[in-house]
Amino acid sequence: MEHIKQLFKQYCKDAITDIETIPQSGGDRVYYRIKTAERSFIATTNYNIKENEAFLYFSEQFKKCGSPVPEIYAVNENKTAYLQQDMGEASLLNILEEEGFTDRVYNLFQKSLLALAGLQVHGDSGLDYTYCITSSAFGKQAILSDLLYFKYYFLDTLKIAYDKEKLVDEFETLSNNLFNTEHKYFMFRDFQSRNIIVKDDAVHFIDYQGGMKGAVQYDVASLLWQAKANLGDEWKSSLLQYYIGCLENLLQQPVDKAKFEEEYNGYVLIRLLQVLGAYGFRGLFERKAHFLTSIPLALQNLGWFMQHKNTGLGLPEFERLLHLITADEVIKKFQPVKASSDTPLLVKVNSFSFIKSGYPKEETTNGGGFVFDMRGILNPGRIEEYKKLTGRDKPVKEYLEQQTKMPEFLSSVYAVVDISVEDYIARGFENLTINFGCTGGQHRSVYAADAVARHLRNKYGVKIVVNHIEQKITETKG
Repeated sequence: MEHIKQLFKQYCKDAITDIETIPQSGGDRVYYRIKTAERSFIATTNYNIKENEAFLYFSEQFKKCGSPVPEIYAVNENKTAYLQQDMGEASLLNILEEEGFTDRVYNLFQKSLLALAGLQVHGDSGLDYTYCITSSAFGKQAILSDLLYFKYYFLDTLKIAYDKEKLVDEFETLSNNLFNTEHKYFMFRDFQSRNIIVKDDAVHFIDYQGGMKGAVQYDVASLLWQAKANLGDEWKSSLLQYYIGCLENLLQQPVDKAKFEEEYNGYVLIRLLQVLGAYGFRGLFERKAHFLTSIPLALQNLGWFMQHKNTGLGLPEFERLLHLITADEVIKKFQPVKASSDTPLLVKVNSFSFIKSGYPKEETTNGGGFVFDMRGILNPGRIEEYKKLTGRDKPVKEYLEQQTKMPEFLSSVYAVVDISVEDYIARGFENLTINFGCTGGQHRSVYAADAVARHLRNKYGVKIVVNHIEQKITETKG
């Protein structure tokens, strides 16, 4: 935080009125929104220097060619932090979720595709691809890497028997076929509605640092087939045709639509599998709930694609496995048990002090439950400015999230507690108690109790009572 403040002061003399941490998604970058009396800025910290250099270089080049990317205002000396234009808070996905499939939302998708085509074609001109984080081009090896990513982090976790050598051979055949596409320009790589910011009905792009040279169809597939967006077939088809028209206008020559769409379908499949691999890694291995809950949507998306689109693969082992993993029984494995209004389970989540009040008395008839000792996490209470605050106050929350191992600790707690909650819901049990204790029952235990209560409420819809014993606060949720 101090590095961010120093960088801002070097660029702007205005007084900072507020700094808020923006929730992270999949990467290791940490974003902050800095506010002054008149303006707001986005600051980013990231210790992956090569990733930062890619973003900064691409931003400069794309800004020159008129693409809607943020302006970079300042970069620290070792390139671990930078200050950029604040494009706004609402993503295209946010607007889609709020408004649904309205004419305005459709128009925003059109604007996004028009701007995408411009960035791909104009951004490619004279671009130094040696700045790319990994490969400079999405070639045969990169395509194969995406397929293997899906294999290792998702397919293999299902423990389905298959011919491994035959599957890898078929992966290589598919990679060779998709590599030979005609239209190769800058490929955004993660072009989804979450990375499109909308402000005053204008679209702006973020998170393109993973880009490389590749087939333009990949980015279109990423946007139109994003599982969370869940666009209907009519929108997908008409928006694809709109994009092809944009590309023809830019290139000033016709596009072979039949060939373009055949290649597009191949890249839709690659993108869907790459996303499943990412969800598998982030959800099944890193135990991040957001990604776990996205797996059923991604599988349903893939299943619909396999039923309605002609891939022309001619890859029997690969196609057999795709049909197996999109079967209803597999999808159900990833759909968490949900509590209903008739579910008797009540989860009590307590925070307490080992020194002041000791272990909470168990008042349910079945007893048991969990007690987690939070004293292995660095204590914000030892810092003077946090002593009178609690784990519900923003500065303490940011400290625990960024300066301690609280995120890793809670990830393990979620994995353990989820097992009991799912079992208790299925078996009709009435009570489960989860206790978090720390030295004073004020910072770490309060934060952890709130986090677990929120996690269980969001994931299972179960009834929860939160009791912060030292603060004498009791809340019922659901």
